[in-house]
Parts: sequence; structure tokens; C-alpha cells
Amino acid sequence: MKWLVLLGLVAFSECIVKIPIRRVKTMRKTLSGKNMLNNFLKEDPYRLSQISFRGSNLTIHPLRNIRDIFYVGNITIGTPPQEFQVIFDTGSSDLWVPSIDCNSTSCATHVRFRHHQSSTFRPTNKTFRIIYGSGRMNGVIAYDTVRIGDLVSTDQPFGLSVEEYGFVHKRFDGILGLNYWNLSWSKAMPIFDKLKNEGAISEPVFAFYLSKDKREGSVVMFGGVDHRYYKGELKWVPLIRAVDWSVHVDRITMNREVIACSEGCAALVDTGSSNIQGPGRLIDNIQRIIGATPRGSKYYISCSAVNILPSIIFTINGVNYPVPPRAYILKDSRGHCYTTFKEKRVRRSTESWVLGEVFLRLYFSVFDRGNDRIGLAQAV
Repeated sequence: MKWLVLLGLVAFSECIVKIPIRRVKTMRKTLSGKNMLNNFLKEDPYRLSQISFRGSNLTIHPLRNIRDIFYVGNITIGTPPQEFQVIFDTGSSDLWVPSIDCNSTSCATHVRFRHHQSSTFRPTNKTFRIIYGSGRMNGVIAYDTVRIGDLVSTDQPFGLSVEEYGFVHKRFDGILGLNYWNLSWSKAMPIFDKLKNEGAISEPVFAFYLSKDKREGSVVMFGGVDHRYYKGELKWVPLIRAVDWSVHVDRITMNREVIACSEGCAALVDTGSSNIQGPGRLIDNIQRIIGATPRGSKYYISCSAVNILPSIIFTINGVNYPVPPRAYILKDSRGHCYTTFKEKRVRRSTESWVLGEVFLRLYFSVFDRGNDRIGLAQAV
């Protein structure tokens, strides 16, 4: 995309839509022990207000902290609009929310779309299913008006889940995929592609700032880049292929020694993943090097290790991107520290990694569909 020269990085309010999102933070420290969390959820309506400012396209969505796992933002579907919390996910391509016709336990704990209440709803008989690393869903394709802040996509294809598995304890209603169309399980046009094709956004670009603040400040922006969210210059990385948001990693090092990706490897830049994921044997080796020990589904480590362990460095397109121990070691609700390295569930014949939120909290990320590349810069 030729327009993304230095001057083009200055984002004007009339061409950028910013959707503040929040890292979903656990309430267990303050609300657990007396069923206070359950009482809070029952007493506080599961509906989030939307505040818009006249004279600009900035839209703010106040969000609540439930669990320290995902970044979620609000969208609406239908006429009149029905509101949902979704993950803006660069690792998948489909938009879906639960249907009122879904009777799975998972659906019962989330907001469900009431199609009979929408005057713009258009059904189909087309079915599909999606398998994620942590769950799966079966659903049907439908059409309706979808809004992301001030962006409006009329007659947008989206999925309605009629069966869900693995999402019972997840505090989001659905997923809004931002990956390439060819990866869509439903084969329906993704919302970003439709907005791009219709000229609803000024440039075919979206970007993420995932705040280190555990409560506020995270944003996803469409149509441009706001330079206030990063330091220095964006470093552009071409995609391996224009089929997903995967880039080539030169090597992964610690203390100047190569610990993985010795011959180069692929890495998916994934806003829908909490961790840094890689092949099991290499993840196990990293855990051993830093002194982490398995306990249940996590690897735990002394909290004091944050002050003495070195950074793990991902070299991408000749540029070093350090991930320090304060980023790859987190603390759970009991005050115990664990690492954020995880084995990939899907195995491939070649070495591949996933750079999730652990990485993206450190680096502002720009996803440029016009030039099939990703821009990275140190986040503020």
C-alpha cells in the first residue's frame, strides 16, 4: 500500500474508527470467597453502554473485568441493535455469536441473538462448523446489519451458533475474525473484507494497541494508524503468503544462544491467543532453561525469577523483538507465578509459532491488507 509513507502514519479522526477494548481481568481477588462474583453478575445487567463523541469517529465502549484472559470489544447486530462482546481475532476469519436457538450450556451463559426481534434479519439454510484450539461450534449462516463503533455493514453474513463446546467459562459471546477470507470455515465474506470492498474504511488497514494497564486503554482501530500508541518507527514485515497473518521469524534466542527456530520458522501474529505457542519439544526446552516446572495445565516458576531471567528475543525480518520476563511470567489469583509459553495444539510438518497477546502487549501491531504485511513498533 503506497499510501503508508511516513506522513500517512498520522491518523486523522475523520478516517479512523477506534474501538477501546479491555484486557479481561479476574475479579477473584476482590469478589471470590463469598459468592460475590455470582451475585455481581446477576445484579449488574450484562449490557454495556456506548458513548460516541460528536465531530469524530471515536467510539468508546466501557467494558468490565471478568477474567484475566482475553481482550474483548463490543459490536451490535440487528435492527434494533443487539449488543455482544467479541474477541477481535486475527487468527480466524469468521464472525459468529450464539443463537437464541442454541441450547448448549455454553450458550446459556452468554448473550444470544434473538433473530425474530430484528427487522433486517435474513436467514439461510447453510450450515458450518469451526474448530478452535480451545473449543468448537456448529452453526448456520445468516445476514443482518453489523456495527463496529461507527462502522456499519448492512446485510453482513455472520454465523449463529446452535451448538458450542468448550466456551462455558469464557467471558465473551462470540468471535469477530480478522484473518484472510480463504481461512473462513463458513466461506462467508468476513466483515473487514466487506467494509473494505464497499469503501467504508479509508484504507484497508487495522491496528491493535493492547494496553499493559489491566483495566483500560486497549484499542483496535480501522482505516489508519494513530502514531500516539507507539514509539519510534513501524518496522514492516512481509507476510509469508497472502493467506494469513503469518510472518517469517529468523531465529529465537536467549543470552545470544539460539533456543528455537534455528533454521527460520513461521509465526502467526494472533490477537485471539493469550500465549506464545510453539512445538512441544521446543516449549519444554524453554521451560527447562528458565527453571519452570509443570503443575496441572501450566508451568510455574518462582516470582523472583522475573528479576533475574533474560529476555527471549524473536528476530523478525532482521529486527530483534525482546520479550522480557515481566511479559512472559504472570501471576495468578493466588499469587503464584507461571509462564506464558504453551505447546501448539495443531502440529505441522515445519516449525511454526504463535505470537499472541504476551508479544502484542509489547508491540503495537498494524495489519495492512493492501500490502499484505504487518507493521510492528514498541508500544507506549
